[in-house]
Amino acid sequence: MRLVWLRNDLRLADNPALRHACAGDEPVAALFIVSPTQWRQHKMAPIRQRFMLAQVDELGRELAALGIPLHLLRVETFAEAPAALADLCRELGVTQLYANQAIEIDEQRRDHAVSAALAEQAVSCHWLNGCCVLPPGRVLTGSGEMFKVFTPFSRAWLKALDEEGFVIHRAPASRGESLPWQPLAEREWVDEALGELTADPRWPVGEVEALRRLNIFLEQAVLDYGETRDFPAIAGTSVLSPYLAAGIISPRQCVAALQQRLGYRPQSNAQPGFVWLNELVWREFYRHLLVLIPTLSMNRPFKPETAALPWSWDPDAFAAWCEGRTGYPIVDAAMRCLNATGWMHNRLRMIVASFLTKDLHIHWRLGEDYFMSRLIDGDLAANNGGWQWAAGTGADAAPYFRVFNPTTQGQRFDPQGEFIRTWVTELADIPAAYVHQPHDWLRLKGRQDYPAPMVDHAVARVRAIEMFRSLEK
Repeated sequence: MRLVWLRNDLRLADNPALRHACAGDEPVAALFIVSPTQWRQHKMAPIRQRFMLAQVDELGRELAALGIPLHLLRVETFAEAPAALADLCRELGVTQLYANQAIEIDEQRRDHAVSAALAEQAVSCHWLNGCCVLPPGRVLTGSGEMFKVFTPFSRAWLKALDEEGFVIHRAPASRGESLPWQPLAEREWVDEALGELTADPRWPVGEVEALRRLNIFLEQAVLDYGETRDFPAIAGTSVLSPYLAAGIISPRQCVAALQQRLGYRPQSNAQPGFVWLNELVWREFYRHLLVLIPTLSMNRPFKPETAALPWSWDPDAFAAWCEGRTGYPIVDAAMRCLNATGWMHNRLRMIVASFLTKDLHIHWRLGEDYFMSRLIDGDLAANNGGWQWAAGTGADAAPYFRVFNPTTQGQRFDPQGEFIRTWVTELADIPAAYVHQPHDWLRLKGRQDYPAPMVDHAVARVRAIEMFRSLEK
């Protein structure tokens, strides 16, 4: 018996672990482990848990139709996984375990412990690359080291991809008669710790849905992506991040579909489609960094010297940011959108992260954790990379000039205030000329239903720069 352990790779197509497990005549079973306590410790958003479990339900039905049973184990923490897996392997007569490798430090430690436990009962473990187009360690500098700067990484990544290409693994064929599937909601181990298992209707699960979104984006928006991606009121992005984070679609499938749409793989900004491809390369870069620098999984800065920065931990200021009560309309609209939907446009993620760290001078770790606790697409590598980039502590960070002005950012990327009016209902009736600086207009109307700005951005910007300059002394 061969066992496939599914994690953040909840798909049939382009799943190396599943494909290799099915490459033979031996019986195959699949496994998913539910770890509610560990998920909470990792700040996994309830909306993401529901999305993931709804996809497990969908995948369980699809595997059952192929004659592959999906077993579900519930263990509260990763520490319990090795013994539970060993027991299941003994019960099923498993001789080989297949899984796509994890990149986060806790998950890697869990997998090493699983390998050791299963070795004692002669179960071979096979760890494959299912999370990246090119596996961590494949893209190296001329001296054989992994990259720490994005632009040379991007060039080397594109070169490596041209040299060796990549394979899209087909979904497995039927392996026997269809099997019954008991929905998760009917399982006896489901309790209040897992909450409501129904997925948010705004985020339908399934590989068909992920591919539908990808194809619509490639047909309607990818050629204009470079011009439209920064405007949150425009449907200019792929909105695939939840599906990539859960592994419902793979980055290889995205690159392959882009190539098929264009008839070539873009190599520079001069070619249509490259800006979106480069976003996929950024995703790869942050994942490779997480493997290269395990302390990134431990709330440590990429630049060690920035650990000495005098960050604030002001709970009241942090709460105002979380709840969208800063007095800066684009920041408040973005945070209220996140709290209501579990998703935030990428330009807005940069704006609110800059505001928290450079205007309020609050530690990026608080923002990183809050995002993970709310985002349906919460992914440690991308979330940590983005926060440290914005805070000036990470790779490719430039703290002396990367201090976003929240007012001009709003004016530039939501010029008519459409996004702001959608989420800051107090400003729904404000004229466009005042939407980014509404306070004079509100005073004129005798209204006090929207907060005054928490800070003076010009003063806060100077303080942020001084913080970083102090490291040089």
